[in-house]
Amino acid sequence: MILPVILAGGSGTRLWPLSRYEYPKQLLALSGPDSLLQSTVLRLQGLEGAASPLVVCNEKHRFFVAEQLLRMDIAPFSIVLEPMGKNTAPAVAVAAIQALAQGEDPVLLVLPADHHIRDKQGLQDAARFGEILAEQGRLITFGLVPHTPETGYGYIKKGKAFREGAFILEEFVEKPDLPTAEKYLASGNYLWNSGMFMFKASVVLDQLEKHAPEIVKACKEAVEKGQEDLDFFRLEAGAFSRCPSISIDYAVMEKTGQGAVFPLDIGWDDLGSWESLWQTGEKDADSNVLVGDVTTVETTNSYLHSTKRMLAAVGVSDLVVVETADAVLVANRNKVQNVKHVVEQLKKLQREEAVSHKKVYRPWGSYESIETSRRFQVKLITVKPGAKLSLQRHFHRAEHWVVVSGTAIATRDGEEITLHEDQSTYIPLGVVHRLENPGRIPLELIEVQSGAYLGEDDIVRLDDVYGR
Repeated sequence: MILPVILAGGSGTRLWPLSRYEYPKQLLALSGPDSLLQSTVLRLQGLEGAASPLVVCNEKHRFFVAEQLLRMDIAPFSIVLEPMGKNTAPAVAVAAIQALAQGEDPVLLVLPADHHIRDKQGLQDAARFGEILAEQGRLITFGLVPHTPETGYGYIKKGKAFREGAFILEEFVEKPDLPTAEKYLASGNYLWNSGMFMFKASVVLDQLEKHAPEIVKACKEAVEKGQEDLDFFRLEAGAFSRCPSISIDYAVMEKTGQGAVFPLDIGWDDLGSWESLWQTGEKDADSNVLVGDVTTVETTNSYLHSTKRMLAAVGVSDLVVVETADAVLVANRNKVQNVKHVVEQLKKLQREEAVSHKKVYRPWGSYESIETSRRFQVKLITVKPGAKLSLQRHFHRAEHWVVVSGTAIATRDGEEITLHEDQSTYIPLGVVHRLENPGRIPLELIEVQSGAYLGEDDIVRLDDVYGR
């Protein structure tokens, strides 16, 4: 059996301002109608002998991951929640431990959730071949046949061929400078490191025990002390925090004597930067990728993305411009790898734009701040059909709700009130309250907050169906 393990725990800082910590790139639709996570799952459909995926993600993103899988009618093998990011080796270790605990010893197909692959069948053919090698005890990494001297990827050096299409894994090398990348390309002995792997659960766990025993010890304890939480498995935070943060490449693949590399040419791109989205996007006659309401005059070779307003570009070239409700990025296409440094600066300044969007997603729906002042704030709140907010109170603010569309049930100190369009209610400071959508269409309402303090941490939850 092949058990797909989808690594969906990244933060995607190089795709700021669209990708942010609370709603990162793997949850976004960046290269089609589906999110990157959904696209990863979809390209596995039809893979014979494959189980439902095991998804490893940050606990903050759990409801978004579950909802996106539900939309696809996918019941996952498990959704494992990491209390903090620890790179790929601990994620693989946890997946192997979870799989073996079910009494099976499947072949793990490890896939990052941020790849763009045009040849789905090519990936599936490689997985079937990789399964054969994995059953023989090999640890396989998939290397991509390079077409350009790319300096943004790590490389893998092929060793001797030991089976048709497969090679001994000789060496991992870091991202090279341009002259070195050109030498790698010319030699024909190097492949791009894709971050995709296949190995039996028992084999990779044995190799982790041999080469990184501290990872296995911490992960086993995190699983043993972990607990089921709704549709999720929550790793125990104390044990997992003691796990070293290291990639599976460094922890095992560089050290094992059982490594193999299988070259792929499947139209692969790592959607980790705005340059990669320009490379993979559909271009106009001037080689521009235009997303949203964009107008150009004498503009070439640029990536222009608008989400809220009309974006116009005149007489520019080789730019990336991304407009969102609360931030605009302007960068040279050759410098987009440095966008992550902008996020680092914003974090140091404790700017909210580094963490969340103006539209904030919650398991029950979303809210978006429309206007904010010193003592009042206006929000647009959207509640999904059948969803409800937590039962809560505030110590520093009162709220006034006005229904724009749909039907609401408002609870105030135990009293339930049904509200329809154009009806409203007032929630005084300190009153226990809850909002629920009993209908079949989204509930939209305007919330006007007033008080001395309007921060989101002024919430005391008394009951919550989402276990927050």
